[in-house]
Amino acid sequence: WLIAGLPNDSFSKENGIIVDRARRWPLCIDPQGQANKWIKKMGQSSKIVVTKFSDSDYLLRLEGAIRYGTPFLVENIQEETDPAIESVLLKQTFKKGNTIMLKLGENIVEYSTDFRFYLTTKLRNPHYLPEVAVKVTLLNFMITLVGLQDQLLNIVVAKEKPELAEEKTRLVVEGAENKKKLEQTENKILKVLASSSGNILDDETAINILSASKTLANEIAEKQSVGEKMEAEIDETRQGYVPVAFKAAVLFFVVADLANIDPMYQYSLPFFVNLYTTSIEKSPPASVLAQRLVKLQEFFMYALYQNICRSLFERHKILFSFLL
Repeated sequence: WLIAGLPNDSFSKENGIIVDRARRWPLCIDPQGQANKWIKKMGQSSKIVVTKFSDSDYLLRLEGAIRYGTPFLVENIQEETDPAIESVLLKQTFKKGNTIMLKLGENIVEYSTDFRFYLTTKLRNPHYLPEVAVKVTLLNFMITLVGLQDQLLNIVVAKEKPELAEEKTRLVVEGAENKKKLEQTENKILKVLASSSGNILDDETAINILSASKTLANEIAEKQSVGEKMEAEIDETRQGYVPVAFKAAVLFFVVADLANIDPMYQYSLPFFVNLYTTSIEKSPPASVLAQRLVKLQEFFMYALYQNICRSLFERHKILFSFLL
């Protein structure tokens, strides 16, 4: 999930678990596009269908997704949903013979249990009527300081130490695979113990499975130990860049607060991240880490000030300087 772009803070992780496990389909309040990006990345391997209610063929595409078990994302929804998808939101399925069916509009469609349905909105503070809210799982995916700091830390480390960033990603994937294998091994052992009748020592097949499982479990535990040690070393190096990421994250919320002065002052997270990435690339180099951090912070703050001031009224520029 984290590699796919889910912010690394407890609030976002809880949201991720709810999206994955909730009985009702999720509706994500997502002004910065975090959930949208994460859902698309997670659904890439399953060929996720992305659409809007305004698309003329979206019901036709939804019908295909329900039939073939493809994830389906409706983005940029407003404060009302389309009445045509009510049966999908309420999961009004029924059995016809041995097949699960669902009525979509006038058509009866075969329902695949692999089907997943997501809704996202870019509205910052939407007001959904109770009849909409009770049909979905309403989730707030607005960015948090901790989550944004982690994203910006990943970006600066990827630019400054690309080999470390690649190694970190590889270790995270490898660690997840090892944990999965370990769980499968444990389940296999439990199954053998449960299905064995009489004295297990007389069952040669069970003994062989148990010894093979033990060898595999020991190998996995050894790999995990080495991986965790390397990850700790990488994290220690990453910690050196935390001041840059923290300051940049605070600056994003300073810029976001400008909307309280005038609703016209709206700045997206992708704009901010692009400016941050460009500043890292263009900032003057330094061989000592402490000097490099100062240069990164100063260069980015000045670049941000210049870019934001272009869109501010003259009377608000001093206030923005004070906020910075």
